[in-house]
Amino acid sequence: MQTGVLRVLRATAASWWRHKELRRTGQTGQAQRRERETVLSDLGYLKQAALLPNAHVICGEGGTFIHLGWTTVSTFAPIERFPLATLAVARGTPFIDIRPVTDVIAFANLPRVTRDGSDDSEPSGPGRSVSLTTYIDMVEQLGASITNDPRPCRST
Repeated sequence: MQTGVLRVLRATAASWWRHKELRRTGQTGQAQRRERETVLSDLGYLKQAALLPNAHVICGEGGTFIHLGWTTVSTFAPIERFPLATLAVARGTPFIDIRPVTDVIAFANLPRVTRDGSDDSEPSGPGRSVSLTTYIDMVEQLGASITNDPRPCRST
């Protein structure tokens, strides 16, 4: 693991209000334990983001989400204020920025990305799911920008 990644994760964990409060009240040992647990958890998320076929980061007006199959890590903040998501994208995880999308109805009607990499052949419906590359094709038509594009012959 790169030293810079660990440095960012440690600094982020130490900045959490609960960890700061533990330190302020003299519970330094407990703060350090919780910070270690947070860093280990975040390292696990980064590993999943690198390994899972449909893992991706998506950012919109409602916040930033790291989709990791059955797990989602999120915050109401934009990606610029979510170091874990920023690290995942810097390490190659596809990033879908939907902030430029203006047709929220069309976006809301898009199918979800499959959790396991399979493709649902149902033509429509509330449970419809598609591969990440198919989803990127759809959301890009609505004006989203893509970084670390997993589609063949495309990268930004």
